[in-house]
Amino acid sequence: MSRIAVRTARLTEALALPYAEVGEPGGTPLVFVHGWADSWWTFEPLLRRLPAGLHAYAFTQRGHGDADRPTDGYTPADLAEDLLAFLDTVGIGRAVLIGGSSGGVQARIVAGRHPDRVAGLVFLGVPATLADKPVAREVRALVRELRDPVGREFAEAFSTGLTDGSVDPDFLETVITESLKAPARVWRDTMLGLLDTDLRATLDGISAPTLVVWGDRDDLLPRSDQQVILDAIPGARLVVHEGAGHVVYWERPADVVRDIAEFAALVG
Repeated sequence: MSRIAVRTARLTEALALPYAEVGEPGGTPLVFVHGWADSWWTFEPLLRRLPAGLHAYAFTQRGHGDADRPTDGYTPADLAEDLLAFLDTVGIGRAVLIGGSSGGVQARIVAGRHPDRVAGLVFLGVPATLADKPVAREVRALVRELRDPVGREFAEAFSTGLTDGSVDPDFLETVITESLKAPARVWRDTMLGLLDTDLRATLDGISAPTLVVWGDRDDLLPRSDQQVILDAIPGARLVVHEGAGHVVYWERPADVVRDIAEFAALVG
């Protein structure tokens, strides 16, 4: 198991983001980008299992977890700018970006706008689009009604609804606790920013090698959604984990680490 060091990246005077780091200097740099209402902890099972030769960073985005909470800046484009600033702040010139769920949107925006900074992309259950998903209208209505403090029942239902129950319960409790650190406005603004963005357009202009990792029991993202990504990005490759749900990296961390390590060895 790799030892995780937790540090702080100060992007600006008003914005400090905690991040986890594993691996030795000189290893292939990986940067993990979490999704809605998560924190760097969502990748802890992966970070613990990463093999030697990889140098990984997983940061908590603004408003989430223990990060600073500015009053605005929660669209995917804003969060992509934070990702780029994080790379600059910790001194990463070029990295493999690994997006979990909606975190893949920020990663691909950076890849499309700054191809020189991205050696490769890994999407872990990342949506091509949300506009055609029936759940989008329901979630939009729910987040508009959220008030502080966000109830544990809401957060627990959200997190447990992403998995089939095969996740370590102590880890799942950590994820829920982390999500409750975000105020209602961050839950709301981040989701509305995501739903109001043309996600298909964020797939344009990507030239980086891309690996799409998907669980075939993902109730949120059908196979056809992932095909949109494969069609949009030249040479993108799909890995399917049979029996896994939306958060495949919670359910199959060892398998997903193997996917990432093999991909990084090809592009790093």
